[in-house]
Amino acid sequence: MATMTDVARVAGVSAATVSHVVNGTRAVREETRRAVEDAIASTGYSPNTLARSLATGGTSSIAVVMSAISNPYFGQVLQGVEAEVVRQGYTLLLADPHDDPEHELTVVRTMRERRVDGIVLAASADPRPALDHLDAQNVPVVLADRLLDERYDQVGPENTEPTAQLVDHLAGLGHRRIGMIAGLAGLSTTEERLIGYREGLARNGFEYDSALVDSGRSDSAGAADAVARLLAVPDRPTAFIAANNSMTIGAMSAFGDAGLEVPSDVALVGFDDFPWADHFAPRLTVVAQPCADIGAKAAQLLLRRLADPSVEPETHRLPSRLVHRNSCGCR
Repeated sequence: MATMTDVARVAGVSAATVSHVVNGTRAVREETRRAVEDAIASTGYSPNTLARSLATGGTSSIAVVMSAISNPYFGQVLQGVEAEVVRQGYTLLLADPHDDPEHELTVVRTMRERRVDGIVLAASADPRPALDHLDAQNVPVVLADRLLDERYDQVGPENTEPTAQLVDHLAGLGHRRIGMIAGLAGLSTTEERLIGYREGLARNGFEYDSALVDSGRSDSAGAADAVARLLAVPDRPTAFIAANNSMTIGAMSAFGDAGLEVPSDVALVGFDDFPWADHFAPRLTVVAQPCADIGAKAAQLLLRRLADPSVEPETHRLPSRLVHRNSCGCR
């Protein structure tokens, strides 16, 4: 059975360098890391994770607590996390809190009991109990997508300006009554996208009208309910912004139920791209987030903190971009 010493000899480095690559305990030059990884592959070396767990008190496992099962967007973020942590020799555990603060606390307690080394968390609307528990247990945590507190490492997308740009685009097409299907109240992404909506209205000379904003609760069924209510508003909206991909799907379904065609009867744009958005009829105009990059950066921040718990926390905002198709009414 190959040993760490065997890997070091093949790679032409010290055993300590091999250990740093395997455990992610210190930054290693890219060419050195590749040499070590090639040597691991050629020798068939397998780290003794049980021994390492006993020695360090950890389990070489990282938990991802996010609604990746119920929300396709988070599935793409999860892929970014997984690619990074597996490359560094960690096992990934996944738990879906369903955006329920009480269940979120239960989940993080369970993950702590499993002695995970750290947690990537897409926080609920009331994450304080879960975060307080992790703080008390000294569990490293990185906030992904939903940014809350600069005392924590966190990474998420730009939300405000991209939403304002959706308003700009619809206003440029002649729409003056633009409805907003907002996400679950209390989420940072919901609040930031609502700010962007209002900023977009203001810079196009439109008054904010609360009657044109309704909560879709961040899911498809909630969005369908919101669309039904917004369509009943006197002088109803002629265009809608759905604040995540699940709500975009719910809105499309609700328009069909109401006998309306997109975009000939009503325009629709959304926040979040997804693999089949380009195959809808009509093709969906959306803001695309760098989902995998958000996940990868969250993993990098967590691995960095595991290697050096004293580092200062960092906040990263990654750019989103408008993907122009034709559900907005453009040809």
